[in-house]
Amino acid sequence: MKDSNRRKFLKLGVLAAAAGLASSPARATLSGVLAPERSLAFYNIHTGENLQTVYWAEGGYIPQALNDINHILRDFRNDETKIMAPELLDLLYRLNTVIDARQPFHIISGYRSPATNAMLAARSNGVAKHSMHLDGKATDIRVPGRELIQVRRAALMLRGGGVGYYPNSDFVHVDVGRTRQWQG
Repeated sequence: MKDSNRRKFLKLGVLAAAAGLASSPARATLSGVLAPERSLAFYNIHTGENLQTVYWAEGGYIPQALNDINHILRDFRNDETKIMAPELLDLLYRLNTVIDARQPFHIISGYRSPATNAMLAARSNGVAKHSMHLDGKATDIRVPGRELIQVRRAALMLRGGGVGYYPNSDFVHVDVGRTRQWQG
């Protein structure tokens, strides 16, 4: 194994082990120690928009990057935005690191307005009336180049919140609520 690959492997191992042992804020801090910058890449499947951005650097969040993320994760049905929880972004960053994603997160759903959530809940038993999407604390994703089950397992290992597995709809739900799991 090349020395640089070995170092990367060891860093990922330390991050994964610490993520399993530490509390949510401690995990976020730990990931910051290992990376001077945190970046995310998104592709919104409904709007066709792409975003690749550094959202955290020099010890803090970058306001314009957060605004750009809020925009791409907006409710595409009515164009409403919400401030997305920074903890969710940090969870996605850690997930991206663990699965070594080489493609952007494909966004199925980010923020949902109350009207959109009510409409979806009326159509399906699988939509929570008090969804974490309403609070900007959840997103439904898929990752090209990674099996859905890999994304699910990595999200569960991180213990950052709820993980819903929807193999028939081809997405994984991740949120920063209490740790739990389900299959839809």
